[in-house]
Amino acid sequence: MKRLLIITLCIIIVFSITACSKKDRTMILATTTSTQDSGLLDYLLPIFEKETGIKVNVLAKGTGEALEVAKRGDADGLLVHAKAQEIKFVEEGFGTERLEVMYNDFVFVGPEEDPIKLKEKTPSDAVEALKLLSSSEATFISRGDKSGTHSKELSIWKSAGIEPSGSWYVSAGKGMGAVLQMADEKKAYTLTDRATYLAMKDTLDLDIVTEKGKDFLNQYAFIRLDSSKNKIKEEEANEFIEWMLSAKGQELIGEFGKEKYGQALFIPNAIRTNTKK
Repeated sequence: MKRLLIITLCIIIVFSITACSKKDRTMILATTTSTQDSGLLDYLLPIFEKETGIKVNVLAKGTGEALEVAKRGDADGLLVHAKAQEIKFVEEGFGTERLEVMYNDFVFVGPEEDPIKLKEKTPSDAVEALKLLSSSEATFISRGDKSGTHSKELSIWKSAGIEPSGSWYVSAGKGMGAVLQMADEKKAYTLTDRATYLAMKDTLDLDIVTEKGKDFLNQYAFIRLDSSKNKIKEEEANEFIEWMLSAKGQELIGEFGKEKYGQALFIPNAIRTNTKK
């Protein structure tokens, strides 16, 4: 009888430990504000959690800040969109692999009345668009937060040979959603990813004024973090990455937005690059 009781208690303990371990399967994803503000993560994460039991807690920051969060060991996974910064992060040893997962594009938006008639002038690319904005000194809201979008904007200014300054150029230091709201309030122009703009379009008096040219590509990538640098939930993070790169994850990404906006907000393109340690 005593032996039976001991066996029963052992079984209860084993089941309790198993139940707790399943219950406690969580991870922290450091990512850019656009994946949050567009609604993509609100769409994907409940499906992932239901299938795996892993709860993903999101830290939505600009790419630069998300990379710093990961360097400090305060995140288990990283999903961002600034290729040069991502490759540097891996080369410095904080990540072991960069994995492209999806892309969309950037667009310039401005007030519906388009006071400088940027849409009518039909600039051929992003560089010409910024030259027109600069020469007119129309109010421009910059992310100013070292995000992927901010990095893209700065690279376009550099290609245009312009260092923007003056009262017309406003550095917000905020995420994409907040910057779009500022542009709306100030009747200003800004650079945004298309997904966040479309997700917020109905609440804004902003139109797309320029979207042509190769400079508008916006690639997103996962980075596997180096567990020898910081203590991270490597198993959960890898499971999430593999799920997003899988046929199921890619299909879900490609479907997001079609029903509501008539187009996918992100285009899946999972490939493995050669930027490994």
